Amino acid sequence: MKANSRKALAVAAALSAGLLAGCSASSGDTAEAAGPKVELTTLTPGTIKVAMMPYLPYVGEDDGKLEGLDGEILTAAAEKLGYKIEVEQTDFSGMLSAVQTNRVDVALGSIFWTPEREETGIFTDPPYYSPVALAVGDGKTYKKAEDLEGLHMGTVTGYSWTASIQDTPGATLHTYPDANGTFNDLKADRIAVGMLDPLVISYTEQKNPQLSFNTQYIESPTAEEIEEHPGWQYLTPAMTGFYVAKQSQDLADAISEQIGEMYADGTMEELVTKWGGDPEAYLKPSPGMLELRQDADRDADWALPTID
Repeated sequence: MKANSRKALAVAAALSAGLLAGCSASSGDTAEAAGPKVELTTLTPGTIKVAMMPYLPYVGEDDGKLEGLDGEILTAAAEKLGYKIEVEQTDFSGMLSAVQTNRVDVALGSIFWTPEREETGIFTDPPYYSPVALAVGDGKTYKKAEDLEGLHMGTVTGYSWTASIQDTPGATLHTYPDANGTFNDLKADRIAVGMLDPLVISYTEQKNPQLSFNTQYIESPTAEEIEEHPGWQYLTPAMTGFYVAKQSQDLADAISEQIGEMYADGTMEELVTKWGGDPEAYLKPSPGMLELRQDADRDADWALPTID
């Protein structure tokens, strides 16, 4: 299934007229006062209704305002478009369902693009990519999946990396109810590696140096390695996106346009760095990603956003 044109005519006209420029990233009240710069399909005119599960450093809410990496990216895009944001908190499955049943306009918070999710919603262009990161005790280095063989490794119960650890020869799986358990056992040398959401690892390292670990990124396993160890499929980078209701293609296009602008003017690099990520790891697509989208929800001439 192909998407509609990547730039809705109304959005393109507004851009060419310069109507989407000039709003600062902290001007929510200004956006409300000025009103929309272009009319987009939203449940409430002038407002983007957002569903999210609090999960910093990806997304959170403070007095009705979004925070975290995803939160600040979407807020900046909304303000450039002249839209207010209305936030609804729920759990992960609830926020996807809210988009699919047209109760909100957008869901956000490190949502990975998959062909199955694309069938019931629209994904924007990736605001960033999600590399595979490891929390590793000081003085140790792991570059490939095969380097993890025989290690004690930890992750959160229910995370897909459980399968990755179980499929690693000689490895011992430790699971915890949350990331704190992983970090605590890493510090106590009960595990050698923690597998968690990458920004959680790097942000925790940045804010809690006393935990004495470092963030490392490993190379993606080859297709042959994944065939031998199917759980290693989760050791490959993913495309994230803002998940938009099916009837709002113009909204998805407008947000994607703003994402591209933030890549171009350096804003995305600043935000990724602010929230603990390495732009080289988060803002460059991996081989094969383009073909996945071109065969599903993008046209043949579409290009993934990237930094130089």
